[in-house]
Amino acid sequence: MKQDKKEDDELETTFVLLKPDAIERALVGDIIARFERKGLKLVRAEMRVVSKELAARHYAHLVGKPFYPKIEAFITRGPVLATAWRGRDAIDVVRRLVGATDAALAEPGTIRGDWACLYTENLVHASDSPDAARRELANFFPNDPEFGER
Repeated sequence: MKQDKKEDDELETTFVLLKPDAIERALVGDIIARFERKGLKLVRAEMRVVSKELAARHYAHLVGKPFYPKIEAFITRGPVLATAWRGRDAIDVVRRLVGATDAALAEPGTIRGDWACLYTENLVHASDSPDAARRELANFFPNDPEFGER
């Protein structure tokens, strides 16, 4: 059934990054299935290795902090899966599915609550606002006509 124009306008797109630990632990299918079962639509996906430059853009608010070198080493150590998801209230829906950043505090039934073990290796990153989603989608899909820098 085709959605009418009003419903289409209410959809939002968010960015989710499946981090190296999700790839290493073969959790990609399980994580994607959670989003799909919730009714979100996967609209873009690309597996890649994050460069130090991209890591610095993505984590710009943390560069210069004493713990940043550990974050950079983690996010650049292996492939990630960059994804774009679309749905009604996608940003909030994804963040609820993902759970608290600290795996020890993440509720059971969330991605981090069920599978993450460490604060620093918490499987996924999810945009926390429309501005962050736009910025992160542009950073990870710069050549995509929908998401890239204009």
